[in-house]
Amino acid sequence: MASEISHDTQHPYWSQAPESLFTRLQSAPSGLSQDEALRRLESFGKNTIVAKREMTPLVLFLSQFKSSIVIILIVATVISAFVQDWPDAIIILAIVFGSAVLSFIQEYNAGNAAARLKAQVDAKATVLRDNRPQTISIESIVPGDVVLLSAGSLIPADGVVLEAKDLFVNQAVLTGETFPVEKKPGVALADAALTDRVNCIFMGTSVRSGSGKALIVETGARTVFGQIAKRLTLRPPETEFERGIRRLGYLLTEFMLVMVAAIFALNVFFQKPILDSLLFSVALAVGLTPQLLPAIINVNLARGSQRMAQRGVIVRRLASIENFGSMDILCTDKTGTLTLGVVRLDHAYDIRGEESERVRRAAWLNAHFQTGIANPLDEAILASVETPVAEAVKVDEIPYDFTRKRLSVVVEEQGQRRLICKGALESVLAACTHVMDAEAQATLTPAVAQAIHNNYWAWSAQGYRVLGVAEKIAPPKTAYDRSDEADLTLLGFLLFFDPPKPGVKETIDRLRALGVRLKIITGDNKLAARHIAESLGWSAPVILTSADLDQLRDEALWVQAEQTDIFAEVDPNEKERIILALKKTRHVVGYMGDGINDAPSLHSADVSISVANAVDVAREAADFVLLKQDLAVLAEGIVEGRKTFANTLKYIFMAVSANFGNMFSVAGASLFLPYLPLLPKQILLLNFLTDLPEMTISTDNVDDAWVQTPHRWNIDFIRRFMLIFGPLSSIFDYMTFAVLLWWLRLPEASFQTGWFLESVISALLVVLVLRTRLPFFRSRPGPLLLGVSALVIVVAIALPYSPLATVFGFAPPPASALPWIAGIIALYVVSAEWVKHWFYRTWKERS
Repeated sequence: MASEISHDTQHPYWSQAPESLFTRLQSAPSGLSQDEALRRLESFGKNTIVAKREMTPLVLFLSQFKSSIVIILIVATVISAFVQDWPDAIIILAIVFGSAVLSFIQEYNAGNAAARLKAQVDAKATVLRDNRPQTISIESIVPGDVVLLSAGSLIPADGVVLEAKDLFVNQAVLTGETFPVEKKPGVALADAALTDRVNCIFMGTSVRSGSGKALIVETGARTVFGQIAKRLTLRPPETEFERGIRRLGYLLTEFMLVMVAAIFALNVFFQKPILDSLLFSVALAVGLTPQLLPAIINVNLARGSQRMAQRGVIVRRLASIENFGSMDILCTDKTGTLTLGVVRLDHAYDIRGEESERVRRAAWLNAHFQTGIANPLDEAILASVETPVAEAVKVDEIPYDFTRKRLSVVVEEQGQRRLICKGALESVLAACTHVMDAEAQATLTPAVAQAIHNNYWAWSAQGYRVLGVAEKIAPPKTAYDRSDEADLTLLGFLLFFDPPKPGVKETIDRLRALGVRLKIITGDNKLAARHIAESLGWSAPVILTSADLDQLRDEALWVQAEQTDIFAEVDPNEKERIILALKKTRHVVGYMGDGINDAPSLHSADVSISVANAVDVAREAADFVLLKQDLAVLAEGIVEGRKTFANTLKYIFMAVSANFGNMFSVAGASLFLPYLPLLPKQILLLNFLTDLPEMTISTDNVDDAWVQTPHRWNIDFIRRFMLIFGPLSSIFDYMTFAVLLWWLRLPEASFQTGWFLESVISALLVVLVLRTRLPFFRSRPGPLLLGVSALVIVVAIALPYSPLATVFGFAPPPASALPWIAGIIALYVVSAEWVKHWFYRTWKERS
């Protein structure tokens, strides 16, 4: 049966003769009976692409809670509730839930990519049932059906061609080929790539011209199209951003466990009650969590998506914005992405390789009068010339066939008949005995033929598709046939090219300047791919073909993929393999595509990009959809992604170091202070006031130097930052303790107020220092961040002297304490600036 054939790796169906397939499928050239078709429909199932996993709104909402950071915060909520710290529990839970709602709303309209595939094949097909043509729903097609194909038909399933007359199929959405492909009966090699299976038709492609008959072998999920859809239902590989969040969660968990054990042990050592010591150490460890991180991330991403939408980019998955900023390799298909996907006649050359209006006009007459296959080459010829036809009259036509690979028309002009032949250069040349050199005929000698072949290979190496044009004076007769295609004179050559999109070269240049390498992954041949690459600025691009890939083990491909500029003649599976190989070598990989064949690669990439006119499945698999044809928006998106990522990292750096420092300070103070260094309500107020400016971090300015290169998560770097700047803040906390407690001998309330003021003001000022790698006075903060910070400082200073002082347990510190507090804060700011300079000079963050 069909399933057995498809899994027979030794003899796949495309390598078997139709007679053998009829036997194995228990079918016949007259098709199936209606009863047998119904039985098979019951056995094989409908010919549809069904997604195995439905992304319902509930599932989508619950997926917002899978991040390790969110899980840590939920655990922190439970612990806070257990120790009856209800305000903290409610605040953390509200932040987590609010962040999840924001992310859910943004992603709600993102449909299931695999489910969209069904819409691509929702049509009718004509099959032979009971030995007569019937039009049925494509869903009812079964293995063994014989389908009738004609121009415009959507191919309903995978199978082999039984009969073909001028049958050309457009399969660019599946294989990436620029031109329609001729399909004809025959047998292909068992290991033939999709592009080499000229005897096969594939679901989702369409008939461009001609007619034919085919035997269906594979339906539904067993088709090439269905295999792509199946991969889309799998969980996509972890992206760089998700990996970074997960590893950050591990880091915080590691510190929490160590701190719980250390603080508990110290408290027990100093003979504090065991239960109180345990609860105290757990509560402090919870304080390490960056409570606002989910909210900060989602606010940053939401603002980034709004800015990108203004530039014509729809962001379908929020987290992809930061992946966009981290991206250092962008892979793209060629046809329709870098190129217009529209064939253009670039040159009409004579024998000497010079532009010739005579050659162009002869080609135009041939294309204008031929009535056979409609194809992009003839359309390009007709579009290139505006020649009146009043002087020329068609006499006869010798149609194109796939043996001769040429087409001739006989025209009469000014009383003279001419036979004009156009076709594959080798085929036309075989019918020629002379060449037109300037205005004189010359004999086609072996030397001249060699020169023509040299030019042909040179043009092919530049990515051109080359046709030959020849003619002769035709003797008057009633009808002309193939025998008249002899003793022709070669006029010249037609060179066709699929041109780059406007502005692509400038976009690629800017991507290079931003540290993003472009790699072309295409189903087209290596000559065409090389030419497009060279026209876009590559010098001697390194090319790897599908045949080369087959010879490489995965480990070898990891090395080769980094060094390769162009992957040519590849099929969808190989595209995905290349993406995964690049990710294995620690690259953040983006992929841009617009066809069905691009869907698996879009699914596997860290950043997936499609365009507005792409097929549905490509748009739905993408993280970004470009509404504008101007691809320069890619560079703008990368800059936006880097700004968003920079501001997210700012919060992480500041939050984890500040939280670690505060926890270290409170833990130490609890060992020698006879009272709490801060009351619980004062701690909540401190957290609230210092969190307010950090909520505006998404509006902060980002240094130009930071956005010029890709950045990524570096957990070791974050750990070093925490271990240096956390204890640094504790040094000045302990300095404050010493001055207030032992030098000024302040009572409890005044001590707590003094440390509260030092903590709030120093935290806000140090934010302005740590938000940039430059000296803080050379990097202008965002107006909102600066304004809110200034307002909070004013509020903090005023609180001890306001009516609210008694509510929070504050007592105004004596005037003698204020210069000490101000001096400690100033010393802290200067020290933080100096340590920052030393830190970034000593430890370079890997990108």
